[in-house]
Amino acid sequence: MRIGLIGTGRIGTFHADVLSRHRDVGSLVVADTDSARAAWVADRTGSTAAPSVDEVFTWGVDAVVIASATSAHAELISRAARAGLPAFCEKPIALDLAGTLGALREVESAGTVLQLGFMRRFDAGYGAARELVQSGRLGRLHTVRAITSDPAPPPAAYLPLSGGLYRDCLVHDFDIMRWVTGREVVEVYATGSDAGPAMFREAGDIDTAAAVLTLDDGTLATATATRCNGAGYDVRMELAGELDQFAVGLDDRTPITSTEPKGPPPCDNPWPGFLERFAPAYEAELDAFVGVVSGELDNPCDGWEALHALRIAEACELSRRERRPVPLAEIPGRQDVF
Repeated sequence: MRIGLIGTGRIGTFHADVLSRHRDVGSLVVADTDSARAAWVADRTGSTAAPSVDEVFTWGVDAVVIASATSAHAELISRAARAGLPAFCEKPIALDLAGTLGALREVESAGTVLQLGFMRRFDAGYGAARELVQSGRLGRLHTVRAITSDPAPPPAAYLPLSGGLYRDCLVHDFDIMRWVTGREVVEVYATGSDAGPAMFREAGDIDTAAAVLTLDDGTLATATATRCNGAGYDVRMELAGELDQFAVGLDDRTPITSTEPKGPPPCDNPWPGFLERFAPAYEAELDAFVGVVSGELDNPCDGWEALHALRIAEACELSRRERRPVPLAEIPGRQDVF
């Protein structure tokens, strides 16, 4: 199998390492708008560097992995669809509903495959939580709590391109909440704070956010996020039911300290970032994509999943701006109308 990889930043380099040693990938072509960067990654992984992105679509690849800048995702997905190529793309498809729907229509029209990179679906802890919910071990699920905390803010130049904290960061929590519970969000009430570094205010963004979400069976969920968690990278989910309660992401590297006399000891080696915490999940999602391309697996996370999560993020932004609950029915782009 010959795969083309577009984008050789941090996550693209990680993907190149994984794909270059995958047993079913015979060759890898890498490309980037920064050709020197692509050449460096190709040399490191024993791959072939393409002079530009265009060659990825003309050099006889069997599939495309998109890890480029967010602004290029939708067009590259559309190009892959028009070329008849299966594509894997890191989230998001686009930062707006129109761009997302446009790319999805291209894929649907071409009849090709698009797998979205919601890596938490491939994390062992979240997978176990989904199985516990489905098994009935918790009884009636009544409360879900999701937490995503980055140890430090991203570069200031990134913020205006990110889509904001809900679309860039909490969108992972919105997706995994749907996947673990098997339920849909019907209403949100969200707020946010820009009281941290000035660059967030300058970008019209927030550094900390909280949302209350009502699921379609009445389960209540909270989702919080911050860019300023100096203790370390902290991603968790708690699921509470009438019979039991479980936690995802609670281990000896969780950056939280108990104040109880008999509590667990402080963490002395906290997770530094998303790539370290979710490295096995990133590898597993690419392994699944190779299986999809070879016809051995069904698509585990198609492009419509990105639309569902983005609609929740859009509802949260609207709720924050207008300081009111927002039913998801107010947000355009439902799959069932197309």
